[in-house]
Amino acid sequence: MSEILASTFVLAVNDLAASKRFYLEKLGFAEDFSVDGWAFLSRGACKLRLGHCPDAMPMSKAQDHSWFAYLHVRDASGLYEETVKNGVEIWHRLADKPWGIREFSVVTPDGHRIVFGERLPVYTSRGPE
Repeated sequence: MSEILASTFVLAVNDLAASKRFYLEKLGFAEDFSVDGWAFLSRGACKLRLGHCPDAMPMSKAQDHSWFAYLHVRDASGLYEETVKNGVEIWHRLADKPWGIREFSVVTPDGHRIVFGERLPVYTSRGPE
């Protein structure tokens, strides 16, 4: 079977400039490059393509369908402190979950929700990926 080598999330955003600022200033992404109507961003292994779609329904109106990523991280506690300090809207506070992951989730200005999770040491050889 062919192997998936990487992933990139493609998101429609109503205000490209505001969304780009959010990811750069609040979540610590870097801008790889941009072209008319698109911003290509990354932080570590996570890559984003933000597409300017001013007339698209904002994800904030999609309720439970606005989840778009579960990002596995090192030091979820440190990242949580960073996001809180940067004024990011927290959807779920940092907590150790019964499935062996320390996680929290945030909401972007467009209403997309992202979960950040770190496997707890007790679960290094089992538990969800």
